[in-house]
Amino acid sequence: MKSKTMEEHKKHSPLRVKVGIITLSDSKSNLSQKKNPNFVSNPEDLSGKMIIESLEELHEIVSYQVIPDDTHLLLETLRKMKNLGAEIIISTGGTGIGKRDITIETIKPLFEKELNGFGEVFRYETYKELGTGAIMTRATAGVWKETLLVALPGSPNAVQLGVKLIKPEMGHIVKHMKQ
Repeated sequence: MKSKTMEEHKKHSPLRVKVGIITLSDSKSNLSQKKNPNFVSNPEDLSGKMIIESLEELHEIVSYQVIPDDTHLLLETLRKMKNLGAEIIISTGGTGIGKRDITIETIKPLFEKELNGFGEVFRYETYKELGTGAIMTRATAGVWKETLLVALPGSPNAVQLGVKLIKPEMGHIVKHMKQ
């Protein structure tokens, strides 16, 4: 269901936004090969590549990094992407409940505003597909210094769902963050 007010409101939102993508994975980061300082790729990183493929036609990918599950490295990577002009930074991986899963604990303290609805809808849609296992997902999104941070699980299905939820609202969110 779409409201006329919402559609009118979105007309004044940017159509193209600058996006940074981070894959957090100890195993995948060990295989990374540097192609240029802003794009560290890994042939095994299906989730990161899914995000790129889903967004690159309509948005500008300013950086793509595959890094280990490391708090300090994640914070450094977020700062670098923000300095490159990323308006939205989407991370995949590190959102579980394992000891090495540090994404949520690292980014949540940065949030000035949390988009609670993102996590709620994400978990609801995951529940419809997977059942009670959805309680373990900690996907979240929030605003940090006029940059939207989105944390998705590492599985390709979870990434596909997360991008499906956030993609139609990207320009709209950027517009409101900057007001």
